Parts: sequence; structure tokens; C-alpha cells
Amino acid sequence: MSEEKGRGSATGSRIPRSNPPQRPIPPRPRPNYSFQPVFHERQTREDDAVLTKQLWKLARRSGNLNLSNKGLARVPQKLYDINDVDEDSKAANLEQLCIKEEDAWWNQVPITNLDLSSNTLSRLSPKIENLMTLTVLILHDNALVELPPQIGKLEKLTRLNLSHNKLSQLPRELFSLPVLRHLNISYNEFTELNPDVSDLHMLEWLDASHNKLQSLPGGIGFLVRLTSLLLPYNHIKELPPDLVNMRVLQKLDLMQNDIIKLPDDMGLIRKLECLYIQHNDIKELPEFEGNEALTEVHASNNYITSIPKGLCTNLPHLKIFDLRDNQITQLPDEVCLLRNLQRLDVSNNSISVLPVTLSSLAHLVNLQVEGNPIKTIRRDIIQCGTTRILKVLQDRAQAQPKEKGGANGGSGSGGSLTETMDALRLGGGQTNDGIMPENFPDRYKLRHTHTLAVNLEELTNVPDQVFEIARSENVNVVDFARNKLGTLPNGLQYMRDLVKELVLSHNLISFVPQFISQFTRITFLNLSNNLLKELPKEFGVLNTLRELNIANNRFDCIPSCLYELQRLEILVASENHIKELNVSGLKAMSCLATLDLRNNDIEFIPPILGNLTNITHLELIGNPFRQPRHQILIKGTESIMSYLRDRIPT
Repeated sequence: MSEEKGRGSATGSRIPRSNPPQRPIPPRPRPNYSFQPVFHERQTREDDAVLTKQLWKLARRSGNLNLSNKGLARVPQKLYDINDVDEDSKAANLEQLCIKEEDAWWNQVPITNLDLSSNTLSRLSPKIENLMTLTVLILHDNALVELPPQIGKLEKLTRLNLSHNKLSQLPRELFSLPVLRHLNISYNEFTELNPDVSDLHMLEWLDASHNKLQSLPGGIGFLVRLTSLLLPYNHIKELPPDLVNMRVLQKLDLMQNDIIKLPDDMGLIRKLECLYIQHNDIKELPEFEGNEALTEVHASNNYITSIPKGLCTNLPHLKIFDLRDNQITQLPDEVCLLRNLQRLDVSNNSISVLPVTLSSLAHLVNLQVEGNPIKTIRRDIIQCGTTRILKVLQDRAQAQPKEKGGANGGSGSGGSLTETMDALRLGGGQTNDGIMPENFPDRYKLRHTHTLAVNLEELTNVPDQVFEIARSENVNVVDFARNKLGTLPNGLQYMRDLVKELVLSHNLISFVPQFISQFTRITFLNLSNNLLKELPKEFGVLNTLRELNIANNRFDCIPSCLYELQRLEILVASENHIKELNVSGLKAMSCLATLDLRNNDIEFIPPILGNLTNITHLELIGNPFRQPRHQILIKGTESIMSYLRDRIPT
């Protein structure tokens, strides 16, 4: 045993043995990385490689080439020859081209749309003139410091976007582009606009915002086709007199400049709809006589001290009036003439009294008065919001004595409007002696605004004489919202060939007479918040109607006569008791784009509704159906329609 242990111990000896010599390990070869480091100077060959053969063929097939966000420092040289027949097409014989006919030269189209945005381009080659078929050139978000004069050779160019670059001037040749309609030079380093910009006679949209402009060139008024002029975030102090020559201008944005005064003859811009002049140094507003189309005025953060009374008379279609952060001390009683006003913001001014006439604005849903030293209304009422404030003002208006001066709300002006309407209300639409008051309706106001509006007066009827006078003054808008009418006044028939807009919301209407079919020019009808259960079958002949609001009534289905309205674009039927959808009927309304069916009793949405691709805005929230689920509904119309189409039986 001992010998075995000895042998075992010999084999398991702890004496260290010398390790055999090891061969040296040769160093591994260093990998040859083919990619470039993240930060390196872009090489020409890298830029040229971006325009792959596949992109080339796709562009020649569609006419559109998108090289946006490719890290380009230079435009690929091959791009300038893209309209030429490529070498493959030249070398191919007829048999090869017939096999792959889509690549044949006779199926290729010239490039019309080129997008080079979001790269690092600092210059363009003069060879840009080779792309004479371009209609759209997008170059925003680059590092361009200049443009070649040859850009003026792109005579078919209609849209040019140069925003977010480092340009300080444009070549004279660019202003000779004959059909350019859309020019964006925002977020650059322009200190002035070249007077030659007036040579762009076809220009409709100009954005020069976020530059360093000190003034505008005198000839800018020659841009008579301009509909949008965007100049915010510059240093403009004065507007040129010929600005008012832009007779079709609809949107004027002068926000964040140094403007002291607006032209007195702003009314010459008769189609102006939106005016943005916030954050300037303006001390007074013009009366805007002639600007009847104006719907939005944003004038916050200026030094305005008062609202001209004439302004209230001249802007019957104004919906948004933003005057916060100014120095206004008083609102005129005439503010009630802004009958379409929906939002009025006079917060952070110096107003101490709110006129009771504010309560007569039937469409006012947002009144902001915080930050004023108002003493006539408790602070807790102001904090309750618009509805509570207007209720207090309305109660005060009704409680005031009826003698002259009782409607001024303590602001010192007469109250003929309220006196007149009080007389009408007491007489059920007529004065106590059966004779219309001498000052109602105001012929001058009717003639000037083409609008007959009487709201919040509890009228149960309107004398025929009112409509006869309105007809003689060519009135085309009638608004009797928020009264107590049980049906349409008979006198409306006198205006059947004039009325374009008819508003009868928030009444007690339970019956629509057949003579509604005689309104041959009506485009907008609001019958919301009434007691309607049906509409007359003659309603379907209103082939000029574009928008109909029957929300908050008592309909249990969409009236069948509506399916005959071939030009109807907007149908609002929310807050009713509609139980099912007639998709075949809706399909017949080929122009219908907006369908609002919120808060009804619909239990099932037919999947074939998803095939009505003309509907771009669909509201279904607040119905008891199970599918589509709420998660789909809140994603919007596109998701709803896609969900429905996926469930159409095959």
C-alpha cells in the first residue's frame, strides 16, 4: 500500500515542472474599416454616391426627387444632367427595352419637384439652369450664403423655399421668374428686401419672417396678387403707403416688429381676413372702414388706449379680437355691434367698467377680463368665467329703467338699441301701438353691413316690415339667434332671393315651413338648439347649401331630404337622438367632407362607412356603439375609416 501511495504521490508531486517553451502569438491584423468617422470633411465622391441608380430611375419615372436630410455638402454633379437620357437607355436595344419597358426613355418624365432640404449646402452650381423643368425647388435648412444668377433661368418655377439659410440678398435674376407664386425666405439674414421683388407679378404668398428687415420697399404694393404677407419677427417701423394696393390680401402678419401706426386707409385692403399686429408699439387702431371681411384682429402687447366706435360698426364679421396687455381704459357700448364676436380678450388693461351691451353678443363664448381694475363685478364672479359674467351683465341690462339712457350701463352713452328691442319684445315683435319704432331697423347699419341681427331679445315674432326694409337695403345675412321664435317668421319670404346666411339657433322652433325651399342663394343655415323632429321634404331642393347645423334638436334619424343636398360640405347633427346611419344616403352626398354625429344614440357603425373617402372629418364620440372603441375614435378620422374598411366582409 505504501508503495502504491508512493507511486501515487510521485505522480501527484507538488514539485513545479518547467513549462514547455510557447511560440509567440503573432499580432492580429488591424481591421480595415470602410466607414468614415462621424465628423469628417464631406468628400465629393460621397455626395455623388447619394444619387443612386435606384433613386435616379424612380425620379425619372415620377418627376420627383427627394434628397432631403442626406448630409450633402454639394449637390451631386450627376443631378444636373438628370433630364438627359441615361447611358443604359442609350446602349440598350429595342428587345431589352421592351422586356423592361418602365425604364425605357419614352416612359421617362423630366424632373419637376426637387427637394434638397436639411443638408449642409453652402452654394449651388450655375448648372442649376439645366433643370429648366423644375416647378418646385425646396432648399430650406441648409447653409446657403448666396444663389447663382442662373436660378433665374428656371422659368417654370412656381414654388421656392429658401428658409433657414444664411442668405442676405437674392440675385436680381430671381425676380424675373415669370410664374413664381410661393416664395419663402424666412429665417435668413436679410436687412432689406430688394425693390425688384415687385417684379414677381404672379406672387401669391411671401414669407420673410425672422430676418432683420428695417423697412419694406416702396414698390411692394405692385404685388397685387398677394394673398398672404408674413413679416413677423423683424424690425420694421413703418409701412409703405402703397401696401394698401394689395386688394386681394387675406392674411397680414406683422407680429413682433417696431410698428408705431397702421395706415389710416387700411380699408382699401377689402379682402383682409386675418391681421396680426401683436408685440409692436401701436398706440391707436384705425376704424377699418372697408375691412368688412376681417374675422381676426390680434393686437395684444401694444400701447393702445381705446377702441374706436367706428371700428365696432365697420367689422360685422369679426370673430376674434385680442387686445390683452394694452392700456385700454374703457370699452364702448358699440362693442355690441360686433355681432359675430366669439372671443374677446382685454385682460391686463385698465378697464374699470364692463358695458352691459356685452351681454347682447349672442356668439360670445370666450371673454377674458382678468388683470383689470373692474369695480362693478365681484372678483369671484369674474373667476367663474364667461357665462357667469355675461349673465350678470344681462340681468343688469334687464333691470335698468326703460327711459332714455337706461342702456348705457353707466358708461355715459345712449341706449336706443335696447329701448327699441324692449318695445319689440313687449309687443310680441311689434311696439305697443303696432307701429315700428322710427329708429329700427337702422337703415344705415343694414346698408353698411348687409346684416340683420337681433339677438337675446326674447322675440316671439318679427314684423314683415322689418324684412321689407332689409330687402330694400340688400341684406344677405339674417341672424335671430337666442330668441323665442316658434318657427321661421313669415316675412323671411320677402328675402328668399337674397339671403346667403340664416342663423336661427337657440330658439323654440319646432316647425320649418315649406317656403324654406324658395331660398335660392342660401349657403349656411344654423337651426341648432331648437325643438325640431323633422324637416320638410322640400328642404332637399336647396342645392346651394354648403353648411347645415341641426345640432341639439330632437331628430331620431338624419332627415331623408338631406341626402338630396348634392353640394352640402358640412353637416353638424350632434346632440340629437339619431339611432342608425343610412350609409347609402350619405354616399349620395358626394361633397360631404365634415360629418358630426357626437352624442347621439347610434348603436352600430356600418363598416362600409369607411368607403366614403370624401369624408375627411368624422365625429362619433358619445354614442353607445361598442366598435370602434374609444381608443380608435380619439386617433381621428383617418384611423376610424381605416378601422371600418378593414372590417368590410370580402
